[in-house]
Amino acid sequence: MFDQLQITSKSARNVVLAVAACGALAACGDTIGEQALGGGAVGAGAAAVTGGSLLQGAAIGAGANLAYCQLNPGKCN
Repeated sequence: MFDQLQITSKSARNVVLAVAACGALAACGDTIGEQALGGGAVGAGAAAVTGGSLLQGAAIGAGANLAYCQLNPGKCN
């Protein structure tokens, strides 16, 4: 049972990087373009480090950052 719960250093690193990327998304931008660009860059960077698809990472990062900034405009400058 515990064999299935092994945590490798790579998976632990991926979790830490994903959490850090989520925190970095809070650094939005003033315009929708800046928000999309910043989120896309962070998403692509996180995907590159974790071995994921750069395009998917950029799309997810851009969408997540836009959503956060539009829902929380006071926290996103």
